Amino acid sequence: MSPSADHPTGIPPKLIDRSDIEAKLRELQGEVEIIGEEAKSYAVTVGLIILVGVVAVAFVWGRRRGRSNRTIVEVRRF
Repeated sequence: MSPSADHPTGIPPKLIDRSDIEAKLRELQGEVEIIGEEAKSYAVTVGLIILVGVVAVAFVWGRRRGRSNRTIVEVRRF
């Protein structure tokens, strides 16, 4: 079989069927779901770390502010 003008490699192109397209879309969807699950677990971890950091900063800031604004009441007996 010699290469023709339509097929320079000599191999005729394969016809793409509906089942081929569906199989490829399922394959891509599976990859996207795996990547999405990995990204979701990463985002949850980062979110928890940020939440713990914000709570720690709020605690320290509130404690410092509470110490500086403390009112001292002196009770004297006559």
